[in-house]
Amino acid sequence: MDKENTYNILFCGVGGQGLMLLSAILGKAAVDSELKVMTGEQHGLSQRQGSIYVHFRMGNPISPLIPYGKADMMIAMEASEALRYIEYLKEDSVVIMSNRIMPSVTETKTVALDKEKKTKYITVEQIMERLNQVTDHVVLLDSLNLALEAGNARTENSVLIGATVACADFPISANIVKKALLALVPSKTVDVNSKAFDLGCNTCSTCLGN
Repeated sequence: MDKENTYNILFCGVGGQGLMLLSAILGKAAVDSELKVMTGEQHGLSQRQGSIYVHFRMGNPISPLIPYGKADMMIAMEASEALRYIEYLKEDSVVIMSNRIMPSVTETKTVALDKEKKTKYITVEQIMERLNQVTDHVVLLDSLNLALEAGNARTENSVLIGATVACADFPISANIVKKALLALVPSKTVDVNSKAFDLGCNTCSTCLGN
């Protein structure tokens, strides 16, 4: 990426998933690549299962917030959260999305109280259909199972960060991103996070036909 340009990533998910760690990893990787970084983070609802997001801009940003329709990439750690921020996507945006759906307490209550079972959660298929109306570049990952394959369910964020570097126009090299990841995770988890990163990268490469 030319340093005169800006690459925009919108992270979204729910509290407790490690979204801020994702931002920190890419922030370090960008700085190590001599790219300017600006972020805009929402902390107010970052309690467990509260909706959270991070605007992440690198290159030559003039504001920490991504304008509507200007996200080059969305990383959604929870599938339904991708729809909450769909207005930031453009025709050629890449969406890397976990297939996990974590209903909020309010939604759970609504379904539980529906004795006739008419209220249903949105499905991953419905989410994919809506996203595909905006962009054809949607990668759906079974991030939890990939994390379990790596050896620890808590490495889902490493799976997703690995997937980002599989995208052809991602402006930071895979080696630099992986080095930043392994520098920021606890030392005793380096091996499992390294494996999760590789699984995410390889799986996304296959999905994109790289």
